[in-house]
Amino acid sequence: MDHSAALLEQNAQLATRVADADPATPVPTCPGWTLQQLVRHVGRGDRWAATIVRTGEFADPREVVGGKPGDDVDGWLRGSPRDLLDAVAEVGPDVPVWTFLGPRPAAWWIRRRLHESTVHGADAALALGAGVGLTPEVAADGVSEWMDLLATRAAGEGPGPLDPGTTLHLHATDDGLGEAGEWMVATDDGRTVRWEHGHGKGTVAVRGAAADLLLAVLRRIPVDDGRLAVHGDPAVLGTWLERTGF
Repeated sequence: MDHSAALLEQNAQLATRVADADPATPVPTCPGWTLQQLVRHVGRGDRWAATIVRTGEFADPREVVGGKPGDDVDGWLRGSPRDLLDAVAEVGPDVPVWTFLGPRPAAWWIRRRLHESTVHGADAALALGAGVGLTPEVAADGVSEWMDLLATRAAGEGPGPLDPGTTLHLHATDDGLGEAGEWMVATDDGRTVRWEHGHGKGTVAVRGAAADLLLAVLRRIPVDDGRLAVHGDPAVLGTWLERTGF
């Protein structure tokens, strides 16, 4: 998929969604945040990533140039992902730069920021009682990107997200996704996450639209939400969700 185009689209959706909303509206899925704080987090995050791409090194997000919206919040928010895309074009998409997972190609930040916008756009929508506006393709890629992050993260001292011998199967019910809408997830010795696309029998399986699966694995909606069907051992799913904060 075109991550750059999707990033701009998700950002525009967020900007449109919050344009006439009260900035003091609480965001229940981000406890303690208001819409104003969420918008600043998303816009500053894009500009922070752009700074990293241009320098190749870690940057303090509090010191990012243009990191505050000023009076034109809408223009600032809409311009933030464009700053990142311009930065990647300037340095080249394959140039290695700093990330919190170690050096990655500059273009890595486009997909990462896409799904930061995807999730926080959903946060804003849920706060306002609106539809999340995620296409199956974008939502499914968000699930895969989340699995990639978890699989790349070094195993800590505590237990991994799945106990040894247990597996998780996610199955998106949207038409047209094919294998891109199914995920088989396990761990090596209960520690390091490994996953692949495909169909199989898991210790626990969750079926639902890709957007709802994304919101569930990121703990934006409860797993007993009526839009999801859970088969097998629900305790395994509870363990996964409890141990996959990032």
